[in-house]
Amino acid sequence: MSSESVPLRPPMTRDAAGTLLGQTMGLVAVTAGLFAVGAYLGRNLAYQWGWLWFIAAFACLIGMNVAAQRSQELTVTLLFGFGVLMGLAVAPTLSYYASADPQAVWQAGAATALFIAGFGAAGYTTRRDLSALARILFWALIGLILFGIVTVFVQIPNGALIYAVLGLVIFAGLTAFDFQRLRRSQDIRSAPLLAASIFLDILNVFLLLLSLFGGGRD
Repeated sequence: MSSESVPLRPPMTRDAAGTLLGQTMGLVAVTAGLFAVGAYLGRNLAYQWGWLWFIAAFACLIGMNVAAQRSQELTVTLLFGFGVLMGLAVAPTLSYYASADPQAVWQAGAATALFIAGFGAAGYTTRRDLSALARILFWALIGLILFGIVTVFVQIPNGALIYAVLGLVIFAGLTAFDFQRLRRSQDIRSAPLLAASIFLDILNVFLLLLSLFGGGRD
């Protein structure tokens, strides 16, 4: 097929890019609010329930990728459902920290806001292509997950601290990459998927910082 027969999508105008940014961050804000609702509703749940809600949230993510090119309304609905389910999944952990060390929750929240604002702005404004870095960070994240599994069965000195610090380094790069994707996107319909990625960055950074402020150095 010749290049002349393929319609090229024109670059987004500044107004359209601003609309995508505003819509994406609006979806992130609503998802975060629904996450808070889920965390409140599940504050008395046992830890075992968390796995069920994690699986359901993962199913919503898969559904979003399937629905993205078919129905934006369904994609947004699945995004909001994902937020609630993740709140329910993390609720026992948040409830523990809220009762044991409420100051750590506020500290982690404030630090997360600064973290995301800083690395998000860096990714949004940089002209350097971060795609290659993102691929490296993806495999680094897989390695971190495996390291976390190992620490469950093997006592590693300062294992929690190492996990948290490495995780923050990885998500610093992933946050910058996701915000660069937001700036470079040429399709307003990508807003829900971008919002899901950014929300996951925020959630993971918050949980990693919470483990540090709440005693992850032990």
